Amino acid sequence: MKYFKILYVQVLIGIILGIIVGLLFPAFFQTGKIISDVFISLIKMVIAPIIFFTVVLGITGAGNMKKVGRVGGKGILYFEIVSTIALLIGLVVGTFIQPGKGVVLANTNTEKVAAYVDQGKAMNWVDFFTHIVPDNIIGAFAKGDIIQILFFSIFFAIGLMMIKKGNEGIINTFDVINKALFNILHIVMKLSPIGAFGGMAYTMGKFGIGSLLILGKFMLTFYITVLIFIFLILNGIMRYYGFSLIKLLKYLKEEIFIVIGASSSEAVLPSVMEKLEQAGCEKSVVGLIIPTGYSFNLDGTSIYLSMAIIFLAQVFDVEFSISQQLTIFGILLITSKGAAGVTGSGFIVLASTLAAIKVIPLEGLALLIGVDRFMSEARSVTNFIGNAVATVVISKHEKSIDMEVFKKVVGV
Repeated sequence: MKYFKILYVQVLIGIILGIIVGLLFPAFFQTGKIISDVFISLIKMVIAPIIFFTVVLGITGAGNMKKVGRVGGKGILYFEIVSTIALLIGLVVGTFIQPGKGVVLANTNTEKVAAYVDQGKAMNWVDFFTHIVPDNIIGAFAKGDIIQILFFSIFFAIGLMMIKKGNEGIINTFDVINKALFNILHIVMKLSPIGAFGGMAYTMGKFGIGSLLILGKFMLTFYITVLIFIFLILNGIMRYYGFSLIKLLKYLKEEIFIVIGASSSEAVLPSVMEKLEQAGCEKSVVGLIIPTGYSFNLDGTSIYLSMAIIFLAQVFDVEFSISQQLTIFGILLITSKGAAGVTGSGFIVLASTLAAIKVIPLEGLALLIGVDRFMSEARSVTNFIGNAVATVVISKHEKSIDMEVFKKVVGV
């Protein structure tokens, strides 16, 4: 019975019960969605202030703006390299296995595609980068815009550090508030099994298992590719720096199960920041890399975007020339970075990319609607693991990790 008191076991039970209820009582999907949405809202309630206070405390605690700039620069460089590898793997595996060959575009719901296409066409990727700078910080906090909050937090910390004397009081107050917010998070996380139950009940009840059978090869190819990326690329990076990916995944197993149940890596953003700090990573590095990674290091989404385009090209027998492939790859390098700021991001960004390349018929998106939710879990888990690995690696590279603590808490 003691195992049932462990949070990740409770979450796993919630996932299994959600699948069963969703399959046996499909009409429950609406209630399941409400349960899942409320749980995610409870998490989002503390995300914005936790990011703000953690980043401010981390930077002021570092006491060296050169280090902050160096960490940020390394983070962006790392994100670009690894997410580019993710895009390439998706393209290569999709081209080799050819999951779209033999798939017939029939009995699909093209009406639902229209909304995604309109949102995709409306996306302006120059606006995305200018959007990083908030014109109203209150609005950024109200919307929970992670990248804008991060941007403001960095500048606020710099301004606080410029006050040579008398800033200790506000820093100590921020520290107390941050601890209180994490206490709220601990209370909310006790509800994660219920949130996971609701998320899976919604997914299975609304979409059913039939859609899995229709596009099983595409889904299987995507999951295989994700596993290749995690255990070949990310594991290789971890081993190069002297860490064990398996032990890190065991340490973060509760968060991984929550991501699967909620189908959102955002549900564990505050939790993974806290855990990585407890594992010995400096607050300044964690506070910069995790929030930035949630906007710019979406490895799972990158794999999905490249593979989905290859899949649809195969469905419509579209042959790409070398120049077209390079063009598509270049477009994906840009569009994949905007995925975090958009609700239903993966699908909308895919629509935007297809609209930009103007080679594959947009109605092909109707094929993916039924399975997109099932693939969302794998995307979210991969995004989550990718950002956790990035934080550990950059902490090691910066010599900003207590290896004794890490060995004790996580193992190597």
